[in-house]
Amino acid sequence: MSATVLATLSPALHSSVLAAPEPDTSHRTLTITLFAAFVAVTIGITIWASRQTRTAADYYAGGRSFSGFQNGLAIGGDYMSAASFLGIAGTIALYGYDGFLYSIGFLVAWLVALLLVAELMRNTGKYTMADVLSFRMRQAPVRTAASISTVVVSIFYLLAQMVGAGTLVALLLGITDTTAKNLVIGGVGALMIIYVVFGGMKGTTWVQIVKAVLLMGGAAVMTVWVLAKYGFNLSELLGSAAANSGKEGFLEPGLYYGKETADAATTLFSKLDFISLGLALVLGTAGLPHILIRFYTVPDSRTARKSVNWAIGIIGIFYLMTLVIGFGAAALLSQDEITSRNAAGNTAAPQLAEALGGQGTTLGAVMLSVIAAVAFATILAVVAGLTLASSASLAHDLYANVIRKGRATGAQEVRVGRIAAVVIGAVAIALAIPAQGLNVAFLVALAFAIAASANLPAILLSLFWKRFNTRGATWGIYGGLASALILLLFSPNVSGKPVNPATGKSPSLFSDPSVDFSWFPLDNPGLVSIPLGFFFAWLGTVTSKEWNQAKWAEMEVRSITGAHAEKSSKH
Repeated sequence: MSATVLATLSPALHSSVLAAPEPDTSHRTLTITLFAAFVAVTIGITIWASRQTRTAADYYAGGRSFSGFQNGLAIGGDYMSAASFLGIAGTIALYGYDGFLYSIGFLVAWLVALLLVAELMRNTGKYTMADVLSFRMRQAPVRTAASISTVVVSIFYLLAQMVGAGTLVALLLGITDTTAKNLVIGGVGALMIIYVVFGGMKGTTWVQIVKAVLLMGGAAVMTVWVLAKYGFNLSELLGSAAANSGKEGFLEPGLYYGKETADAATTLFSKLDFISLGLALVLGTAGLPHILIRFYTVPDSRTARKSVNWAIGIIGIFYLMTLVIGFGAAALLSQDEITSRNAAGNTAAPQLAEALGGQGTTLGAVMLSVIAAVAFATILAVVAGLTLASSASLAHDLYANVIRKGRATGAQEVRVGRIAAVVIGAVAIALAIPAQGLNVAFLVALAFAIAASANLPAILLSLFWKRFNTRGATWGIYGGLASALILLLFSPNVSGKPVNPATGKSPSLFSDPSVDFSWFPLDNPGLVSIPLGFFFAWLGTVTSKEWNQAKWAEMEVRSITGAHAEKSSKH
């Protein structure tokens, strides 16, 4: 997510997705204290973890020492981003039933990860996605392709999170000066680098666990509070939300996606876009690099299954709570109150928190500050996970296995991984500063489209098709990557969307509506680019005679039994 995924629903995310109402000066000290407390705790965790990080397995996989519950919390921490939390709540608050459909989509996505990916990857791989893809193929081309895809997905996802974090902190602290905003983004990037360089996977995982607990706790408090106002009667809450929204069909599908219009083509594309985005979310999750590396942090395949089961439970409960939070915002706040802060409704959750405590009161300020601090914690944790995934791919796949051809020591890999984390962090900071005016929804959609189009076809075919080979893997990754990039470039995300009356600008990347080169009608290319990823993978395979039958047999045994993985985890 995620960063994460529901940002795709929110065209104005770059300017105010995380923009809670600015606190009074008298309450700003509280906000700063909460932020400082979280940063202090996480830096303490990182210092502790750095003392435990001695080998490559410690740096990349946390020594494979995490329990199923701990790793489940960490996976949930990676998956439940601030954009997801605030984006879903806002979409439900404005569009009712259609917003909740995305909560269901996120949960279904984990069934794909559990049934098709988690255990087999844990048994076959070592540190990264490329370990699995290159097992029975030529190392250099496959690892290079996988590394490029991993870095591209991570950078776009990372960029979206950093811009969001900078916006959140700047608005909550009342920062309006451009230089000060740039310093905020630089500070977030510096923290991210510290977590990864010194803490590695162990430190990053514990930060994710703390963040998941905070986010679940904050969402639970709001959920119980809202339900208490309606006598814990969900039916009464939904009825009040529908009545207060003033929208006909608020509790029925079709208010936002698949809406019937006089133009048959517009109606059709709206329905296809809904299917396309759903495909990207459900299938992209099992191809996200920072999620996939979580399967390597546990000692055995049984614990990998347990961790995904815990993650499903945690994520499922969380998204059920977003249902209450979203409809609670619709019931307790007017539509005008919500859209006056942000036309896409992305501030509905913090507005609800303040309303529950009492607007203008100390309790209201406390609730607002706490939810804001939790949102910041969420972003920071996701950013660290993304940085680790991309730096690990550069160090382990490109440096150790392509450049050094497997002759690099564990210490050398870790050193290069730390250098890569600094470089990636610096690049992210450099891109995030000018990207403050960009459409973050576009960046997040791109990350998921690439993951679903490039990574997943190669992973699934590598695990399940014995005929799959090097050309199939590289064509699948590059073909899916190129398809997603090209279709997104010529989609309404980049140009051609009509002006939003609330902002006076087009929500496209090019805000000038006169700039229009969008010949592809869908916002999300998944409906086309995902099948193309599978097609190119198939085409590359059948046009090459390469096939290592012995390696396939070995991989099949490893993936099913986990024998090699069990043995390696003990050393």
